[in-house]
Amino acid sequence: MELDEIIQKDKKYYMNTFGNRIPVCFTHGKGIYLYDNDGNEYCDFFAGIAVCALGHSHPALVNAICDQAKKLIHCSNLYYIEQQARLAELIVENSCADRVFFANSGAEANEGAIKLARLYFRKKGMPDKYEIVTLYNSFHGRTLATLAATGQEKYQKPFAPLTPKFSHVPINDVQALEKAINENTCAVMLEPVQGEGGVHPATAEYMNAVRKICDEKGILLIFDEVQCGLGRTGKLFAYQHYGVEPDIFTLAKALAGGFPIGALCAKEHVASAFEPGEHGSTFGGNPLACSAGLAVLSTIINEKLSDNAAEVGNYFFEKMDSLKNKFPIISEVRGKGLMIGIEFAKPVAKQVNMKLFERRYLLGTSGENVLRILPPLIVTKEDMDGLINVLAEVLQDIN
Repeated sequence: MELDEIIQKDKKYYMNTFGNRIPVCFTHGKGIYLYDNDGNEYCDFFAGIAVCALGHSHPALVNAICDQAKKLIHCSNLYYIEQQARLAELIVENSCADRVFFANSGAEANEGAIKLARLYFRKKGMPDKYEIVTLYNSFHGRTLATLAATGQEKYQKPFAPLTPKFSHVPINDVQALEKAINENTCAVMLEPVQGEGGVHPATAEYMNAVRKICDEKGILLIFDEVQCGLGRTGKLFAYQHYGVEPDIFTLAKALAGGFPIGALCAKEHVASAFEPGEHGSTFGGNPLACSAGLAVLSTIINEKLSDNAAEVGNYFFEKMDSLKNKFPIISEVRGKGLMIGIEFAKPVAKQVNMKLFERRYLLGTSGENVLRILPPLIVTKEDMDGLINVLAEVLQDIN
């Protein structure tokens, strides 16, 4: 179909949750490139919002999906599933988790983490410990509970009243966190690097203080690594930057390279709170999803893509120093690895993003001021040079 026809069908039949989308429809991809229905080539530096970790059409992922689809796509969790057990093992053997539960998305994984934290204390005879402290500018999902956990009013306001007993504090503010915790607090939940909130990393001092506070208060620490996990920040898991281990952490986005899956991961003493019948999922952890997850996670580990993210990310930050000096409109470049935010002194992020799109570079934004860069983990320094050169051309026009 032609693009105009696709747009008209979308406007007529699809719920208007995305407004006026960027006017392009992609038909296929290869590596870091996407191709539209006119055959135009685009450099993908957004990776489906940190999802396509291996880029597009990676043979390991394509072969895993095709091979598994020929055998068995789905069966009930009433039965044992080999791929599910193997993917859980791979996560546990490479992380601080002892147990894993598979869901279908990051929001579901976070919802499971909230349920598990509350249930843990209920089973310890403390049913009043169910409040959770999260951070301003966080993003944990779009279900009612994860919206309540999300520290951004723009997402919450249309759906009030929300699930109660969530409070929010600023990132990297230890004193504010201490004040927010009370006798009914069961957990602190945070993203080691905030994504949708503008790419704000937590400091090492803050993360160590949070772990210490949780230990002293006897409450759980939950890390949402839905976006920042799985090699994105230059470590397989973002918590590894800090020398701090959570009691619970969640994964999704990159885990199966585009096939829907989420993971709730926990240490044994917490995970054991779940008993048969207390949590579940029809589709979560089915053979096809877990085969895709095995292919992606194995490739990230075996091909050392976390190291590539660190090396190429550091290269980008170094190159951006000179660009920042040349263009004062850039107020800050921040992030870790290949999770990067460029903040502007003026609300021009969307304008910059559209001009990059016109030059066939795909990036994203956060609010009016932050340009977000989330390329596939296979990106090279030469690819980054191309982006930097085009960004300089765009900023020359904006200035």
